[in-house]
Amino acid sequence: MSTKYSENSLLRRVQTIADYQFGSLVGVGLFCEGCTFIFSTTGRIRQVLYNGVRLATVRASDGRLTLGIEGARRLQAVLPAPGYRVVIRDDVAEFVAKGKNAFAKHVIAADPKIRAGDDVLVVAGNDRLVACGGAQISGTEMLAFNYGVAVRVRQGSEKDASGKYQSTPDEGDDEEARHAGRAD
Repeated sequence: MSTKYSENSLLRRVQTIADYQFGSLVGVGLFCEGCTFIFSTTGRIRQVLYNGVRLATVRASDGRLTLGIEGARRLQAVLPAPGYRVVIRDDVAEFVAKGKNAFAKHVIAADPKIRAGDDVLVVAGNDRLVACGGAQISGTEMLAFNYGVAVRVRQGSEKDASGKYQSTPDEGDDEEARHAGRAD
């Protein structure tokens, strides 16, 4: 008996996670036929790719998705506004697109259904995608607070000189940092 899963089964699995996390029928638009998968050493899905570009990573800690900028673009296309969107002022959009965090004082609108820890789309005027990242506070709090980080940006929409998207280093994904404090 084989413990391997079919590509179809893997695709349905990540589509179901997306439906749970972002709403019904989002998974089919986010992950289509032709997606490939990178697995952890334990055999679980770690990353979802399409044409070699990362769409999302499945967090080992809770099984939820963290979006790459291409995954965020796909989500934006299938999820009507204001769904999981944080709208920031146009004058700071350039900095956030380079991978800088979005602060509460720069937020002009936010989906009230956003909870702390949710993956969100950071957009500027006319629903222009600027970045994607993790909400640090709820959508309601983003509008009420005048200080602090609202969204910890994982990846900005602007490319650097090498043609890669800007991203801030995420200490949580650094294998060496995770094991540095371990007493083996």
